Amino acid sequence: MAYNEKIADRIREALVSYDVEEKRMFGGLCFMVDGKMCMGVNADEIMCRIDPEAEDDAMKRHGARPMDFTGRPMKGYVFVHEDVLKKKSELDYWINLCLDYNPKAKASKKKK
Repeated sequence: MAYNEKIADRIREALVSYDVEEKRMFGGLCFMVDGKMCMGVNADEIMCRIDPEAEDDAMKRHGARPMDFTGRPMKGYVFVHEDVLKKKSELDYWINLCLDYNPKAKASKKKK
């Protein structure tokens, strides 16, 4: 299993009323909302795309760390370990943070 199916199911349930497309990427599963990367599940973490201006506060939460696939942190992207997502309220915090930023996020350029 490349990603935590239980967390993916919980995210699916929370996003049921949104225009969501699921894509396999980064060795995990990405949830695209309105055509833009919103959040994902990879192994034992979720990936959250959040407002870069909210990142400092978000990083103070237990289990959060910068997303650093390339060895260099990406602004506005945060990994959160599954251990802190057991409570619905904790997962909801991250989902809402991602959804709040989604309308402002830029979509990736489509490949021709």
